[in-house]
Amino acid sequence: MTTPIRHRPGRIPGWAKALSVIVLVLVVLFAGLRLSVLPGLKDLFGSETHDRSGPALLKSVQDLSRYQAASGSFQVVVDLEKDARFLPDAIRGTRTLYVGAGTVDAYVDLGEVGEDDVTVNDDRTSATLRLPHAALGEPALDPEHSYAVSKQRGLLDRLGDLFSDNPNGEQAVQKLAARHIGDAAKESGLTTRAEGNTTAMLQGLLHSLGFEEVRVTYGS
Repeated sequence: MTTPIRHRPGRIPGWAKALSVIVLVLVVLFAGLRLSVLPGLKDLFGSETHDRSGPALLKSVQDLSRYQAASGSFQVVVDLEKDARFLPDAIRGTRTLYVGAGTVDAYVDLGEVGEDDVTVNDDRTSATLRLPHAALGEPALDPEHSYAVSKQRGLLDRLGDLFSDNPNGEQAVQKLAARHIGDAAKESGLTTRAEGNTTAMLQGLLHSLGFEEVRVTYGS
């Protein structure tokens, strides 16, 4: 007579344990993905953002004597490609398309004006001022309007990003965008406009103080 095989009460078969683990993994992966194929489906677990930044510390204070006379807004599309020798782009290489938006200020440094650069006649009706030429400040990228359009990476670069502290870093394209914006500012006539605005400001100020004739020149 054959004795029927009985499972001990409360003991789960091995195949059932394996199946449970697989189902649990699938549930976690599904919950972590925001599936675009199902519009309106939100993250099942939800997410919260906590700002645990420390207070900002004042490092230094610098007195400025610059008169900011003009400001230009610029936009540039950066197409940066990096290739590796003897390897196809699909294996090693990156190409980033980045839209950079930023501003460049033009200023006149009034702190460089000395006593010999200002001449006033005896009856204080005429004044001549000699100022330094207008200069350009450093380009400032606008993070609200600067963004990466696309980024293509080879297989080795993708694997490297998995172990990188900053896999989505865009420092190279940001620097390149700032450089192009700075070059565009040099060709834009921004300094000429800044000098014209500075002249108008000083003439208006000195006229209000009683000067009838105000002449402003630039250069050493």
